[in-house]
Amino acid sequence: MSRIDYFRDPNAPKANSVVPSVTAVVCDNAGRLLIIHKTDNDLWALPGGGHDIGESVGATVVREVEEETGITVEIDSIVGLYTNPEHVLAYDDGEVRQQFSICFRAHPTGGSLRTSSESKEVRWINPADLDTLNIHPSMRLRIEHGLDASRHEPYIG
Repeated sequence: MSRIDYFRDPNAPKANSVVPSVTAVVCDNAGRLLIIHKTDNDLWALPGGGHDIGESVGATVVREVEEETGITVEIDSIVGLYTNPEHVLAYDDGEVRQQFSICFRAHPTGGSLRTSSESKEVRWINPADLDTLNIHPSMRLRIEHGLDASRHEPYIG
């Protein structure tokens, strides 16, 4: 399934659903960020995905990171809540979701890099090299917040 991300676009379609999801800012001991090249919108992003019935949101983070990257993680903290109604995701089946993402900080505990049906490339990247990648502005905001060591209160927006 493909999707188009709309951000502050007056011509965006109106949302018809909200699905809780998670993302994770995962940094290794060298300070590199875990990032994926997504198959659904061809953008670079933090690993993450939808929350499933019957699991805790923490379990969602651990599951999604491992599914998309091959890396197992442990959660450290919450980066923020990203629910901007001006960011919608239009899928080719007619669903138009309003963004609802909880972003976490986590650290790797094992595994090895691998792709999945949702990630055509997975990398550890130096944060200084992020500008070389095509990253959606909303995802970029989460990355900036997650990498900011001086930020102690979660973002709510």
